[in-house]
Amino acid sequence: MDTEGLGEVAVHYVVMLMILFLALMALNAVIESPSFWLELAIVFVVAFSYRPIVLGLGMAPSRWEQQ
Repeated sequence: MDTEGLGEVAVHYVVMLMILFLALMALNAVIESPSFWLELAIVFVVAFSYRPIVLGLGMAPSRWEQQ
């Protein structure tokens, strides 16, 4: 098992979760009680846009660049 590669990818998933929580906290600061669907939309936007953005910036782990 490639533990070094898993560790490299795990860091990116932790960063993505931190960005997600920050985005949801900012949303809650702007809109006092956002709907579930709006929060779910934010989750999908962050989850599906993180990897292409990181790849485009050239900061992606080597495992993502191989696929």
